[in-house]
Amino acid sequence: MCVRSGRFRLYEAVAAGSFRRYATYRIATLAGVFTNTVFGVILTYTYIALWDEKPGLGGYDQAEALTYVWIGQALLTTVAVMGGGFEDELMTRIRTGDVAIDLYRPADLQAWWLAGDLGRAAFQLLARGVAPMVFGGIFFSLALPGDALTWLAATVAVLLGVLVSFALRFLVALSAFWLIDGAGVAQIAWLASMFFSGMLLPLNVFPGALGEIARALPWSALMQVPADVFLGKHTGADLLATYAFQAGWAAVLLAGGRLLQSVATRRVVVQGG
Repeated sequence: MCVRSGRFRLYEAVAAGSFRRYATYRIATLAGVFTNTVFGVILTYTYIALWDEKPGLGGYDQAEALTYVWIGQALLTTVAVMGGGFEDELMTRIRTGDVAIDLYRPADLQAWWLAGDLGRAAFQLLARGVAPMVFGGIFFSLALPGDALTWLAATVAVLLGVLVSFALRFLVALSAFWLIDGAGVAQIAWLASMFFSGMLLPLNVFPGALGEIARALPWSALMQVPADVFLGKHTGADLLATYAFQAGWAAVLLAGGRLLQSVATRRVVVQGG
């Protein structure tokens, strides 16, 4: 029990340290808020034109569609749709051999980086997520939830989305154990994330089989699912099924990462040596 408690405190400290680390980049954070807000405005007017032409597209009215835009800007860095979290640092440490130091720590490699990513996500949600959402709510007509339970339900969906995002990016990072440069894999993952998360356009708008496949892939758990929960599209038993979808992908991908980590650290502990 004491060992488990000690491990929990360790990972808690890693998460808190990660939060503080990102909080030191104040200018970069302000620039990020500005960028998210500008792109939110651009997408908002694009969506207004699209929904004026096709009302009810994807099952959203215009207010819901605009809300979807600003949820996307709030979650863009929280769930690291475009990457930029721990994966670049981990791939560098694998390439240079510094990962050997990580493996000597009295902590699990996957859990260590997960704790750090949770701290990063918490900071990004508060620092780069709230301000654009407030801006969108002030200057545009959004369909914001009127009850605390929906906000709480959406928060759970976001947390599960962060877990899925981490699991995907951890797998990408581990590819550096076999590749000299994992940038190609990271770029492919980034493109897949942008397209299949619903960041650019709700997956409900995708036609036929493409839409069904996109909604079944793990990337939909990053953006599409939390947005729909926030908009009240999932309630009751359907909400539980939605959580199960996200948690299922998180479990599968985390297990895959743990298996790949085991293989990598046993056979390729330091690249070239």
